[in-house]
Amino acid sequence: MIVARQIPTVDFADCLGDENQQARFVKAVGESLKDIGFFALENHGIDLDLIDQAYEQGDAFFSLPKAVKESYLQPKFAHQRGYTAFGVEHAKDNDAPDLKEFWQNGRTHTGQGKAATYPANVWPEKDVPEFKPVIDGLFNKMESLSQDILSACSQYLGKPQEWLGKMTQEGNTIMRIIHYPPVGEHAPAGAVRSAAHEDINFITLLVTATADGLQVMDHDGSWINVEGDARYIIVDSGDMLQNITNGLFRSTTHRVVNPKDTESRRFSMPMFVHPRNEIDLTPRPEFVALTGGEAHYQSITAGAYLHQRLVEIGLAEPEGDK
Repeated sequence: MIVARQIPTVDFADCLGDENQQARFVKAVGESLKDIGFFALENHGIDLDLIDQAYEQGDAFFSLPKAVKESYLQPKFAHQRGYTAFGVEHAKDNDAPDLKEFWQNGRTHTGQGKAATYPANVWPEKDVPEFKPVIDGLFNKMESLSQDILSACSQYLGKPQEWLGKMTQEGNTIMRIIHYPPVGEHAPAGAVRSAAHEDINFITLLVTATADGLQVMDHDGSWINVEGDARYIIVDSGDMLQNITNGLFRSTTHRVVNPKDTESRRFSMPMFVHPRNEIDLTPRPEFVALTGGEAHYQSITAGAYLHQRLVEIGLAEPEGDK
């Protein structure tokens, strides 16, 4: 009997344990991202009731009339806040639109100290009054968790534990609430819920979706099915982390396939953890030395890399085309 391969599971309880457990956590995180670029985080500490409430608020928003939802479009921010309509985004190098609509929010401005380097959130307070406190609350919990994971990544790489986390302070981290409506019988040719792609950011934390469909590409090109289960948060490393480590950490291709029926809906909530725009992503010499002695990735800032990808997936216009 052939047992289907699964992504690794990492126990967050080890992060909160004694010195040996913490070392085990660091090793498990680092080796997972080095091997397949994904892992499932168990005992993550995010209240499952809060996750359920977030999905309920997302359902309430996406059930609003189309005209009301579109009043929250934010193209001036390259759709990095508020609502993005069905069929707008597509994967890099795939012109067929993804079969989804979504909402994006970032860190809430505190109004204290220096001016924020990221856009202010918009909220559907008039139409879905409980949306803001629930979603903002989940964002804060998820971002705190992301710092623990980045700390483990930093230590595995032989760096101070705050090395990567410091780069994300006041960065462009966003949380996305995605609604995949029923596919229907007349979907555009080649369109899937989310075509094969890699994430651009440092790491992604995915509050596991309400239905299956996520698949991760294995080393041999086959696809690993990732089950939807809120007891786990799925973590993956993105292009920016791959770039700065010269490929020591992998940015792995993944996709969300269409269901077998045409009537099922699906929700998911990924958090994309980004560094600040000015962070230099040039592969560091120590990681170049560990990966064959030659730099395999470009020298570019995080802000330029993000804008480049937003253009490629249809959310931003090229410079000069505004």
